[in-house]
Amino acid sequence: MAAGPTYPVTTGAAGSDGPVVYVVDDDKAIRLALSTLMRSVGLRVETFESPEEFLQFPTSSGPSCLILDVRLRGKSGMAFHQEIVNSGICIPVVFMTAHGDIEMGVKAMKAGAQDFFAKPFKDQDMLDAVEHALALDTERLAADAAMAGLRASYQSLSPREKEVMAFVLSGLLNKQIASEMNLSEITVKVHRGQVMRKMNARSMPDLVRKAESLGIKPQVSSSVRR
Repeated sequence: MAAGPTYPVTTGAAGSDGPVVYVVDDDKAIRLALSTLMRSVGLRVETFESPEEFLQFPTSSGPSCLILDVRLRGKSGMAFHQEIVNSGICIPVVFMTAHGDIEMGVKAMKAGAQDFFAKPFKDQDMLDAVEHALALDTERLAADAAMAGLRASYQSLSPREKEVMAFVLSGLLNKQIASEMNLSEITVKVHRGQVMRKMNARSMPDLVRKAESLGIKPQVSSSVRR
């Protein structure tokens, strides 16, 4: 067996945030072989005989990937993968099959699969695919966490601060915003400072980028609306 990357071993509960590999295959020998392979590089692995068993298992909040057999008793792996995609579940999928062909592999990749292997496959190839899938999921989780933090920052703004922010995004000066909102210029300055602080914005371009990420539109001034 070729040596692969070593991951920190995680032996916690199903909800552990360490990397985990899920395997769905109705062949017990394949499940055992993949479990042994993943554990050999320190990865936590959970195996299942059917998609139904997998769906009943509490998934990890950390990075994960799914190794899925194309041909299963009952529901096919391809059909199950489509259900995953349609449901909005975000998990990289590595397909494998003993009856693979080019057409099936292309179909799987077009449907969003991360990789596709025909059995028998090389251990190192599978480990490399899993490593890449886990890296991608780690990036996705980090991006999701950053977006959640950004939304929380925006929600921490008061209604008046949100209104000031919308005018700031339109490029208005403090005195112009003050005129639009019937406020004193010093009050607008204070609100503007609070917006920059709560949004953790280092500069105006940074605030604009964050607003764009959240889908927040600039407020058009009344002079422009006329």
